[in-house]
Amino acid sequence: MKLDISTLSTILSLPVFATTAYAIIPRQDPAATGLDLASTNPTAVPLASITQGAATQVPGTLASNLVPTPGAVPPIPGAPAIPNFVFSAGSFPALDEIPTIDSPQVQQWIQEVKNSGIQIPTFAPTTGTAGCAENPEAAADKSRCWWTCGQCTRPTDITTCPDKFTWGLSFDDGPSEYTPDLLDYLDVQQIKSTFFVVGSRAVSRPQTLQAEHLAGHQISVHTWSHPSLTTLSNEQIIAELGWTREAIKQITGVSPNTMRPPYGDIDDRVRAIAMAMGMTPIIWTGTGTDSFDTNDWHIPSGQSSISVLQTFDKILDTASTLNTGFIVLAHDLYQQTVDLAIGYVLPDALARRNPQFNLQSIISCLHKPLGDAYVETNSNSTNPISSAAAPGTVTSTPSGSRVAGGTSVGSSAAAAAAATTTTTAASGNTNSALNIHQLSNGWQFALSIVVIIAWSSYFL
Repeated sequence: MKLDISTLSTILSLPVFATTAYAIIPRQDPAATGLDLASTNPTAVPLASITQGAATQVPGTLASNLVPTPGAVPPIPGAPAIPNFVFSAGSFPALDEIPTIDSPQVQQWIQEVKNSGIQIPTFAPTTGTAGCAENPEAAADKSRCWWTCGQCTRPTDITTCPDKFTWGLSFDDGPSEYTPDLLDYLDVQQIKSTFFVVGSRAVSRPQTLQAEHLAGHQISVHTWSHPSLTTLSNEQIIAELGWTREAIKQITGVSPNTMRPPYGDIDDRVRAIAMAMGMTPIIWTGTGTDSFDTNDWHIPSGQSSISVLQTFDKILDTASTLNTGFIVLAHDLYQQTVDLAIGYVLPDALARRNPQFNLQSIISCLHKPLGDAYVETNSNSTNPISSAAAPGTVTSTPSGSRVAGGTSVGSSAAAAAAATTTTTAASGNTNSALNIHQLSNGWQFALSIVVIIAWSSYFL
């Protein structure tokens, strides 16, 4: 008798396997998505349910081994223990609003920027939604190196990983109530990522941020209220970055020395302010006309999950042609984006073998220890991530653009934490991929092997 996937999944869901972490990953049916995915997660939410009007799920919960406790020590030499953080509304700006600039703390940061010796360009802020059509003069001014209109970058921007087929994994805009599901999946797969954190959401979900830090993921600044930074005054930019870094420090004990501009909206004025504050910009990879943005963030506003998977597939096809590694933009803010990541995008990426991709945090893909990602633990004086040098003056080759009306073709990408990355082993059969993690010893292991042999015999 041959064993079908439904029967196998039922067997493996029995209590006998309750302490055994596993994943039997069948190849996705191309007819279902129009794509031949290398693998999917057997517990994945159906693609048809990952839509704008998706039913609200129960918020994720952290696996017991990921739950943080005050006093726990992060996996970084010299890092302070996890603080006992308690949010006090009067200690931070209003949530999801651009902070005021008249507080003593912001005034101190403004003075520190002035004392840095870095000259801040005098470009006027952009207007509206920072769209190119709304700001034709700024879009035409190549001297300001505005990423939004042409994907211009400077040598100080981090946009790629140096090693071919290395994927700098990053997630923006959290932590959210669904981030625990992503953290649980990354933990089982032994993958580290970079999380670009919004300050307002960090103080709202401090335990999740602490869990990210304790698990060895990299934490980076992604502003307090997620505005288009080029539309703000110098002082407002300082407040956005400063309060987010302050929130991260109070919650985790460390201060990130990298940042990512929301929507990738950065020019030399924003760059100079970030560098004067000791934060190096990280943006996702661009290749002339394409941006390595999965567009997952558009699903809650109506884009189909299948089209996002097609974008992801195109990104990996393009990445295979690069001489370097790459950084991809994804998000952990929405239920739909997390469901797509852990159900389809990451399982497919891990199962690919021609080529095989190495998923890492951005700091790790740069061949640097996780400690170099924070002010308190960075001991490398030559570490470019913490360099306070002013932005360069040589404009890179423009790639891509922001379409008329202000719709961005890219969002944000990451700078990373040291990672131990394990990719899943694909089976020899082209119709399935088998991924087994941490099987228990003794009779549970033996029974697992029997089931696996029975499954394999189906294809003989």
